[in-house]
Amino acid sequence: MSEQLKMIIDPHIHMTSRTTDDYEAMRKAGIVAIIEPAFWLGQPRTSVGAFRDYFSSLVGFEQFRASQFGIKHYCTIGLNSKEANNEALAEQVIDLLPLYLGKENVVGVGEIGYDDQTDAEDKYFRIQLELAKEVDLPVQIHTPHRDKKKGTSRSMDVCEEHGLDPSSIVIDHNNEETVKEVLDRGFWAAFTIYPFSKMGNERMVEVVRQYGSKGIIVDSSADWGISDPLSVPKTAALMREKGIPEQDIINVCYANALEVFARSGRMDESHWTSNQQIDQSQKFLGNSILRGGQKPRIENGNIVIN
Repeated sequence: MSEQLKMIIDPHIHMTSRTTDDYEAMRKAGIVAIIEPAFWLGQPRTSVGAFRDYFSSLVGFEQFRASQFGIKHYCTIGLNSKEANNEALAEQVIDLLPLYLGKENVVGVGEIGYDDQTDAEDKYFRIQLELAKEVDLPVQIHTPHRDKKKGTSRSMDVCEEHGLDPSSIVIDHNNEETVKEVLDRGFWAAFTIYPFSKMGNERMVEVVRQYGSKGIIVDSSADWGISDPLSVPKTAALMREKGIPEQDIINVCYANALEVFARSGRMDESHWTSNQQIDQSQKFLGNSILRGGQKPRIENGNIVIN
């Protein structure tokens, strides 16, 4: 019998939209590493400088902020599908991407793909797939919320047209209608666990019961909307309660995400299992996460491997 899950990775969570309280709760729930994909902020960005500042925060301050709570922060960088429809701005963002894809905590190109499945979205999706090939990074794909089955199939078709290896591509926002095709074609099938939409954790339990854990990843996609940064640990707990084998829980809530994004060469288990330190006396560009004379938390110690 395998050992019980001790560490969790949330490979799709938008911490720019979350609070330090969320980081604290996530670490207490066993989350040791996260991946934050570049995404839509809720309203259109109107200049390339807004993208530059956003990407800089993902490779800079957000990485620091996570470290203050003992969580290793990675990200994926890309032009999201919704904003690909502003072609004049999209061209400038595409030129910006290579400046960030080489940063130490960038483990993939993403999240990219389709929203309304327009010609512009298709154009910039393909450009970014070619860029991913050039820099040899995994790809994180956003599948559309409308016409999902068609959009998911189309996403995989385009990846294959461009000669990408399916084993380095995560197809996200799956549901019961799409999972079989994604797995059959050799892509990673990720599931976003939302409180009231997309996949609920009860449904996720049944997907793992039916398909097992090979190729399946659980994430939260928690963002500025109604969402839950503890979706992954809560789903792991429910799987255990419902009798899902422990090794399957480890795979879908930890090991599978590590396997695919470690292909970047920038994500490794040793980043959070050895020389683990929390030092809230540190500052980033002169800024501290502490307020009002709070006492810094300083801890050293290693995390036990699953």
